Amino acid sequence: MSIFIYLFNRLSYRFLGFFRHWYLDGSRAYGRFIFSFLEKQEKKLAFKITLKHFFEPLYQDRSFIGYVLGFLFRSGRLIFGGVVFLILSITALFFYFAWLAIPVFIIFKIVSNI
Repeated sequence: MSIFIYLFNRLSYRFLGFFRHWYLDGSRAYGRFIFSFLEKQEKKLAFKITLKHFFEPLYQDRSFIGYVLGFLFRSGRLIFGGVVFLILSITALFFYFAWLAIPVFIIFKIVSNI
């Protein structure tokens, strides 16, 4: 009888260990990957810097045209960067939720075929 208890304990340990590894460790790794990827994209798009210098004139041209062009170009750059970040974030969330659903889907398929 003790062999069944031992096997049950080992099975439950491995089963719970898998879910801890899949959900906790995997989520941390995916989060680090996504945030580093978004930081690299932010360096390319310069969203923060553009937002910081939003009301400054373009190329330090302190005329009316410099202020208007600076506002227009930076507005376009912020809109473009915002759309890119939004698309990347939604795509990353979609893949994350799909990745989270894989074990649940597999367990569902196993149970439904029994």
